[in-house]
Formats: sequence, C-alpha cells, structure tokens
Amino acid sequence: MNERPFTVTVFGFEQALASAITGALDVFAFAGVSWQRIHSLPTVPKFKVQLASAHGQPFLCSNQVTLTPHIAIEDVSHTDILLIPTIGGNIDDVLADAQPQLVHIKRLHKMGADIAANCTGTFLLAETGILNGKVATTHWGYAEKFTEQFPHVLLHPEKMVTEQDALYCAGGGMAWIDLSILLIERYCGHQIASDTAKSHVLDSSRTNQTAYASSRQRRFHTDKDIISVQSFLEENFEKKILLADLAHRHNMTERTLMRKFKSACDTTPLQYLQSLRIEHARKLLETTALPLENLINKVGYEDTSSFTRLFKKTTGLSPSQYRIKFKRH
Repeated sequence: MNERPFTVTVFGFEQALASAITGALDVFAFAGVSWQRIHSLPTVPKFKVQLASAHGQPFLCSNQVTLTPHIAIEDVSHTDILLIPTIGGNIDDVLADAQPQLVHIKRLHKMGADIAANCTGTFLLAETGILNGKVATTHWGYAEKFTEQFPHVLLHPEKMVTEQDALYCAGGGMAWIDLSILLIERYCGHQIASDTAKSHVLDSSRTNQTAYASSRQRRFHTDKDIISVQSFLEENFEKKILLADLAHRHNMTERTLMRKFKSACDTTPLQYLQSLRIEHARKLLETTALPLENLINKVGYEDTSSFTRLFKKTTGLSPSQYRIKFKRH
C-alpha cells in the first residue's frame, strides 16, 4: 500500500457552506490519527489536506465566516481527491462567478484526480460537463432544478452517494460525512474508514436520503388541473381512492389523467398517493406513540406487512427503525 499521505484538496468559493469544507477537512485529516490516539497507538496520517480557491484569495462562506486557503486552485498541480462543497448561497450566482475555475476542475479530473461534490456542489461539477452521461445525486429538494439545468446527467436523487468513473456525488447538506467515509475506504480500506467513523461518532450506514425527502418536491409545475388532483389527494389520502373515480371527479379520462399526471409529476397518481401516505406515516412515527396497527389505518392501509414492505422500500428503514431514529422527544 502507498505509504505517502494522499492529497485531498477542497475547492472553496464565495457562498460555500463552511461546515462542508471544515468538516470534510477534519475527517480526512484525522484518518489514521483519531482512533489511534484514543487507543494509544502510533498515529499515521493518511491524508494531507489543503483548501484552494480562485487565486488563493480568502472567501466568505454562507454563514459569514471567511476562510483563508492554503493554495490557489490554479496552482494545484496534483491532488488525489478534489472535493467541491455545498453551495450555501444562490446557486445560479455561484455558478456564474465560478466559470473561470471550471477549467481547473476539468484539468485535475483529466490528470486522474477523483472529483467529489457534495449536495448542491454537484451543480458546480455538472456545470463543467464532465457529469454528462454519468450517474449523480444532489440534495433531494433541488432535484427538479438540477434535472432542468443538466438533462444529460443521470440523476438519482434518492441515493445518498453515487460513484462512476472517478466522479462522486453526495446528497443533502451533511452527506459530506458519507462521501468522506466512502473515499477514505477507497484509499485506505474498510478498517481505517470504520475506525475513523467510529472515532468521530459518525453513522456510516446511510444508503439513501429518501427518509428525509418530502412529496412536496413534486409540486413544482404549472398544470392547474394536476395541482387540483394533487390537492384532492393530499386532503383525502387516508380514504380508499380508485383511479376511475379520481379521473371522473376531475373531468378527465383515466388515460388523460395518467398522461398529464406523469408529465407534470414524473410519477403516477397512485404512486403519488402512496408517497403522501408514507409521508404522513413518517410524521406520526416521529410525533406519536401510536401502535403500528393503529397508525397504518390513519394513513389508508389495512395490512401491516404490506405497509411495512412499502415503507422500508421507500425510506430504507422499517417503521420501528424509523421511529427510533427520528422520534421527537
């Protein structure tokens, strides 16, 4: 195994999310160090970390903290990993400001660096064009905007982390944790990654971000007829609803309803109804102690086993696991 520390460069820019920068730098810097210190073992840092920016200039993060980089992105001649953090400010403004630096992301990728982007930082990576035809993820709340701006990227917003051709993307804001641990495992093996996660008390087992998502993300369209259908479903999700009745109520044929709903929401009416029921079930699991048998009746289901299978398929967790993880005390 290569004994030299691997180099991790974080690309900083105006309106970046400070925690995604400093947090990732900390996790990489302490790989091979924190676990060893806890157990009185020799420390062997596995990564050299550095912060880069345009022309090496200090930059103001979205929380109004100014960070001072170690190096200009223009002067980075080698890095094993280039990490693009979350955009904390206006995405379009940041993309416009960062245009001159995109060439350096592409340059380092061509030189063999792994390029990793977190949350809305994937917009910056996609802006280079090197994500075209590749799988990616981003924050679930910005999935529709991402798809509109980058239709050639194969977006999977349900995933926490994606990987293809040395391009890594992570989902919502704090998914840099998952991304960092994944990359530590890639370079240093499972044991170092596991030790690093445990020493920082990090949950490294998250595989998707659908447990955090909301069905409201499918409201961003302008079809008034379908908005009316969605509103009806949102107000009556606990009732038995048949497609034929839904179409008749909104003066459409079943075929027209299916076509228009799919076009506006990229899902079917019954799949949307399922998502509403799951979302309400999540809220009840978070805020009440209702037994599962009572809870499923409140969201329009009768069979506990079929509901449990659907819930786990949707969120990645069983109802009991979800309640333990998210219950508000």
